[in-house]
Amino acid sequence: MTHMVIFGPGYTASQIGAAVQDAGVMVETIDRAMIGDAAAVAAAVGRATYILSSVPPAGEDDPVLGLHGPLLAASSAEWIGYLSSTGVYGDTGGAWVDENGPVGLGRRTARAAADIAWQRLHPQARIFRLPGIYGPGRSPLERVRSGTAHRVDMPGHAFSRIHVDDIVSGVMASMRHGPPGVYNLADDLPAPQSRVVELACELLGRQEPPLLDLEAAGLSPAARAFYAENRRVANGKAKRLLGWRPRYPDYRSGLRSILAAEGGR
Repeated sequence: MTHMVIFGPGYTASQIGAAVQDAGVMVETIDRAMIGDAAAVAAAVGRATYILSSVPPAGEDDPVLGLHGPLLAASSAEWIGYLSSTGVYGDTGGAWVDENGPVGLGRRTARAAADIAWQRLHPQARIFRLPGIYGPGRSPLERVRSGTAHRVDMPGHAFSRIHVDDIVSGVMASMRHGPPGVYNLADDLPAPQSRVVELACELLGRQEPPLLDLEAAGLSPAARAFYAENRRVANGKAKRLLGWRPRYPDYRSGLRSILAAEGGR
């Protein structure tokens, strides 16, 4: 039986693992407690047909590569994947960016370094650069319900996003066919965050939060950093080489699908 090892079974990687297991692949996960067990990790990697890491950098270092880089580099796995971030591109002033864009110029310098290190690790490495991830239990619908949603008046600001199901389908498409390399997995409609919140409010029948400028919004440093970068992420390479198409090509279809699955609550 083919075998997948997943480092970091978080929100997205767990759903990838479940889908891969449904397709008949045995899945083994390595969580934070197990990652330092060199013997156990070596045994798991030795069994692996596929290896996936969703572990982000810790400080300036990638913990998986720091502990197990040589082991992974020597692996006989036929496919190695790393879940990276489109934050590696930094700010493009709202312009479209594809996989040929420069990386490491924005705030995600450690992520950019890890992205490059995984590219160089193994001839079968696939790097999936992901924008804002949403899905069941993790979407603007929850923020509207909890009263934590906000709207910031930033004319011209746009952001790409991706439904978790479309990450799953993109990763699985690359396991079936397509060359190693870097792939952006993003939807087809970058949009201001305020529009996404407005739709979530409309779907839930809630009042929209006030539209405030950045200074008046009282955002955390992390949230302010989000608005410091403005880019539209192109997904044409994944479509061409993997035969992938997002099931939810925009936030409208994605949010409506989540609400329908909840029974319209």
